[in-house]
Amino acid sequence: MTITELEISGLFLIEPKIFEDPRGYFFESFHAEKFQEQTGVELSFVQDNESRSNKGVLRGLHFQAPPHAQGKLVRVTKGAVLDVAVDIRKNSPTYGHHVSVLLSGDNKKQLFVPPGFLHGFATLEDHTIFNYKCTDYYHPETEGTVLWNDSDLKINWTISEPTISAKDELGTLFKNFESPF
Repeated sequence: MTITELEISGLFLIEPKIFEDPRGYFFESFHAEKFQEQTGVELSFVQDNESRSNKGVLRGLHFQAPPHAQGKLVRVTKGAVLDVAVDIRKNSPTYGHHVSVLLSGDNKKQLFVPPGFLHGFATLEDHTIFNYKCTDYYHPETEGTVLWNDSDLKINWTISEPTISAKDELGTLFKNFESPF
């Protein structure tokens, strides 16, 4: 597996080595020791989540505040998404900057998003299945949402007129957001 730190410190793209033959394929989707050796980050996942969405659905931008901040290892097992992580670490030189990555069932890439980031994704195909491993349990009382289409963030979601939840429509403007990180 190849692990690459992206242009924002702490974000890692994981590209597995895929073994294919006439029967199909096999790959190791995660290996804690290899991840720690290559990144210096020790992880313990406590909750796995899965969502299915049709083309044009946008979920985000979400975070969980300390003491229940979540790191996430995300991947797509079917379909495709544009996955977005926004740095909300107050003392970071890339505060307010974002990274976008195409994750798909075909490319099998994964993104590690540590605590201190907003996270969201837009589905690019019908029946997309999105999986994420979390380093803390879901705690609704510490969850927050920043407005997905905030003009200060300048995120190109690559889809027009996305389907958004009521909660995501009511996200905080980034200029009014007080980061807990």
